[in-house]
Amino acid sequence: MEYDNNIPIYLQVTNQIKKDMIQGKLPMGEKLPSTRELAVQYQINPNTAVRVYKEMEQQKMCFTKRGLGTFVTEDPAVLSEMRTSMAEELLNGFVQEMKELGFSKEELITGILARFDKEEGD
Repeated sequence: MEYDNNIPIYLQVTNQIKKDMIQGKLPMGEKLPSTRELAVQYQINPNTAVRVYKEMEQQKMCFTKRGLGTFVTEDPAVLSEMRTSMAEELLNGFVQEMKELGFSKEELITGILARFDKEEGD
């Protein structure tokens, strides 16, 4: 994973795991790697891996069973909220950038539809 120096690493890893959960790569209830394994997997400091799981627990993305490990949430509402929240964040940034470039709403919609059609054709 390539890291952006402008964003804390623990947030970047958390967001990647969030994407994996939303895409179904990490199914609900699945056991997550230990913090050591996570640190190796993402090539991060073990303390950063601990922080990733703390952040994930605060966002209700996972839960810990003492002595068994950390598991992906089993609440579909949490996954749905994460998906909606990530989409809104991406759209807000995208729309703001396009407005700053001088695109109108109509140009933006036309461009998105054309790109979507192109992606479906590939």
